Amino acid sequence: MSGFALGSAFDSKSGQMIMVALLLMVGTFYAGTLFGNNGPIYVSELPSNSSSSSPSSFSTGTSTFTNKVALTYRKTPLLIPETGMNVCPVTFNEYIPCHDVSYIKSLLPNLDVSRKEELERHCPPLEKRLFCLIPPPEDYKIPIQWPTSRDFVWRSNVNHTRLAEVKGGQNWVHEKNQLWWFPGGGTHFKHGAPEYIQRLGNMATSETGDLRSAGVVQVLDVGCGVASFSAYLLPLDIQTMSFAPKDGHENQIQFALERGVGTMISALATKQLPYPSSSFEMVHCSRCRVDWHENDGILLKEVNRLLRSNGYFVYSAPPAYRKDKDYPLIWNKLVNLTSAMCWKLIARKVQTAIWVKQENQACLLDNAKQKLLNICDAVNDSKPSWNTPMRNCIQVISGQTNIQKLHTRAERLSVYSESLSKIDINEKEFSSDTLFWQDQVRLYWRLMNISKTEIRNVMDMNAFCGGFAVALNTLPVWVMNIVPVSTKNTLSAIYDRGLIGAFHDWCEPFSTYPRTYDLLHADHLFSLYNNQVEGCLLEDIMLEMDRMIRPQGFIIIRDVESIASRIQDLAPKFLWEVTSHSAKNKENNAETVLLCRKKFWAIV
Repeated sequence: MSGFALGSAFDSKSGQMIMVALLLMVGTFYAGTLFGNNGPIYVSELPSNSSSSSPSSFSTGTSTFTNKVALTYRKTPLLIPETGMNVCPVTFNEYIPCHDVSYIKSLLPNLDVSRKEELERHCPPLEKRLFCLIPPPEDYKIPIQWPTSRDFVWRSNVNHTRLAEVKGGQNWVHEKNQLWWFPGGGTHFKHGAPEYIQRLGNMATSETGDLRSAGVVQVLDVGCGVASFSAYLLPLDIQTMSFAPKDGHENQIQFALERGVGTMISALATKQLPYPSSSFEMVHCSRCRVDWHENDGILLKEVNRLLRSNGYFVYSAPPAYRKDKDYPLIWNKLVNLTSAMCWKLIARKVQTAIWVKQENQACLLDNAKQKLLNICDAVNDSKPSWNTPMRNCIQVISGQTNIQKLHTRAERLSVYSESLSKIDINEKEFSSDTLFWQDQVRLYWRLMNISKTEIRNVMDMNAFCGGFAVALNTLPVWVMNIVPVSTKNTLSAIYDRGLIGAFHDWCEPFSTYPRTYDLLHADHLFSLYNNQVEGCLLEDIMLEMDRMIRPQGFIIIRDVESIASRIQDLAPKFLWEVTSHSAKNKENNAETVLLCRKKFWAIV
């Protein structure tokens, strides 16, 4: 058992606890309780009795699956072979269409690399998108269940050693035989996130409380690494929207999602982040590799857009404490930029500085007169932040919404947001939606017939007001609430409820790795995109669902009968099991509910 020896940063008691956890994991693996069924069905790239280079079919025992292994691109008109969706070669097991390095390299001459535009989403045209099922890597296993997955994941599921090599000394991640172990460290908290989080709480409250008592409910973690900061905020019931680019630490988001922590691929560069204004009580940067002082502080102005009034900007980086190199110059620039935005520096110690965003109109207007900043022209708050260029200005907001007077997340879950009244969603519709999804979640779990711990990563692909996520609140899950950009902007209300999510257009693939969700929920999503242009067809969305869902993961689809029937016919070609059920919709009429489950298959 020497392969599981612990690093010197942790005491023997911690080591004993981890040893017990590992023994439990080994025992339950063979009992089939913690990990589920780890046996895939297989496809050979060449039939055993053939020397031909032509694509082959799936086989397991006496069963044969006719899907072929063949690198296939999207064509117009779209056509799915009678043999079923083709399967991409195993080398494409981490394919992320809108963050494809080879495609982005071809765009570099036209990108502003000084602002890191290459790290943003760049979706290829249809003819350059793969149109085949993304296979799992060699020796892929059904992921370890939460909460064990916070600390351990299968090495073969994210088989990359670079982060362990370059960040092991900071206790991001260590290799332990067949597992990756996450001790809970980070670049500025190598002795563990809990101690760091408590220190931030002390700094924000003048040593009188923690982050929760400081009013923090939602955090945006910039350049999140493997998301240990987010994972250890959960005991405080603080929800974190964590993101990082696909850069030199390219698999950090994959590690985080494999652990069961809410993250997505994104970058602060030239466009606004896909989150609504005034959504977070804290924006956190711990060595996040963002040059806040450059380009007239435009990235800090984006932080200002996202922070609620009296929200905190936490900055743990060398300019906050080092006096060598050009760090003092950078610090002075940060002080000038934040002062111009009327932020107040409330603490600076132990390698960290914390500012508070003060909603001081008089200060902002006075600084604008002195040409220290620009005031933004009035904008339509109902317009989603999607492919929107960043603005080098500050939006002046008058008044405060009632959400800022609430202190606990439990209160926020049931609050009717004022933002809904602006888009003609009244309190009755809001309350009805909340009650409806509580009933439906109970139905879903009966249909899936699984334990509560088998689902961790959930995405609601057409979230409306977030009622589905609220209904899941008592379960050990986190939910990515997606508001399609063609619908009403309800994402502000979702954040007002203490939930997290993002804007997205399902005509494009999502910014996540393959195999990152246990449950996808699509309530009339296909109807929303019915009769849309190429790239938004039913088959395109099904392919993206298949890319995002884990083997043995569930996809629940509610839609009109014609669409449900079409999906039911296509599901076997995607190697999904599917059953059809009838349930009542919000108008108490019968509606089709499809329960799909992705088969666990692999190429050998």
